[in-house]
Amino acid sequence: MLETLKKALKVKEIRKRLLYTFVMLIVVRLGCQIAIPFVNADMVAEVTSPFKEGGFSFLSAITGGSLENMSIFALNITPYITASIIMQLLTIAIPKLDELQKDGEEGRKKIAEITRYLTVALALIESTAMIIGFANQGIFNTDSISYGSMSSLRKWGVVLTGIIAMTAGSAVLMWIGEQITEKGVGNGISIVLTINIISGMPSDISNLFTTFVTGEGKSIGMRILSALIIIGVIVGIVVLVVILQAATRNIAVQMSQKVQGRRQVGGQQSNIPLKVNTAGVIPIIFASSLLQFPVVIASFFGKQPEWANYLTQSHWCKPSQLKYSIGFVVYLLLVLFFAYFYTSITFNPREVAKNLNDRGGFIPGIRSGKPTVEYLTKILNYIIFIGAVGLIIVAVIPILASGLTGANVGFGGTSIIIIVGVILETLQTIKSMITERSYSTVKGIF
Repeated sequence: MLETLKKALKVKEIRKRLLYTFVMLIVVRLGCQIAIPFVNADMVAEVTSPFKEGGFSFLSAITGGSLENMSIFALNITPYITASIIMQLLTIAIPKLDELQKDGEEGRKKIAEITRYLTVALALIESTAMIIGFANQGIFNTDSISYGSMSSLRKWGVVLTGIIAMTAGSAVLMWIGEQITEKGVGNGISIVLTINIISGMPSDISNLFTTFVTGEGKSIGMRILSALIIIGVIVGIVVLVVILQAATRNIAVQMSQKVQGRRQVGGQQSNIPLKVNTAGVIPIIFASSLLQFPVVIASFFGKQPEWANYLTQSHWCKPSQLKYSIGFVVYLLLVLFFAYFYTSITFNPREVAKNLNDRGGFIPGIRSGKPTVEYLTKILNYIIFIGAVGLIIVAVIPILASGLTGANVGFGGTSIIIIVGVILETLQTIKSMITERSYSTVKGIF
């Protein structure tokens, strides 16, 4: 990693791209601190105080704390992520979108344009619901909004300003992400998401050490042991995520030989690499979002009913409240379900088998056609299960630690999966740039 960065810094073009990315990320973090106009900072702190432990915990992590500050970037890039997922699902359901996706660069640009419009629409809907919901809790220093009366123009003007500011902030972040992708290094949206998560980790780790290491009444031996356990668990999760992200199952493929003139071409061996973690972090995001959605809606009305405890991670795996762990079991089943569901819409064994047959390839020992489809499906189901179990282990460790010890583990396995995955992807992009630059230099010499 360090060696890759050293090589990258020696190349002027890559150095400029890294600097551009760094400056843009500074803009992102500054924007996360600028509050929406007319908010009451004290009321915001009171209203958003339970976000770290409640239904907003994951949303708080991926927005980098901007939600707690009620900043102009409060929604952050969550509308874009939602829009991208919706477009992916619609591409499977709507043939015209599927054709656009397969229509080369022009088709992908059209889909990207539709995704932008959808992002703004979702940001407008989300900001409206959020601003009105929180305005009813007094964050704007106004009385509760009366939906049946328009007597207070100032009140509605303040709310409208908040909606516009939050929607515009989300659109600006989407633009920044696209600019990083074009002029910086790596996938801009993923990098913005990662820097948001990283921004909250120092305080979370500090809280862990304060609770278990530097707390009063602990001997030096216990403090050292606690510190080693915390470090060991974090390092272990990171290592597991790296293995999970890099693991692949290679399916051997043999290409048929063809005679062209007096020569025989083809016949080379290849393979189809299937990632063990085929769905990435999507199953955990889907499962968390589905469980937290009702809790978030209840939070808008300033309520925390008992049923919400079944859906909230901070109440799971506590020996004194085992009944709430039913939600934990549901969460694990949802992760497993979404792992299979998402892979089924992004990887089609029938299409792979058809493309393989059209190119004159076959899997040794497996006949073309239906037997190939069945073989690929069988292998895919097997590795999806392994990948889902790996995801569950990574996600469950922080939840178990939080429930059994009472510690507030703000960052979870999901956050670590995102961070490690984006870092590995960005490093791979930098390596590709270095290789391409070296090739261009050598070609220019000759």
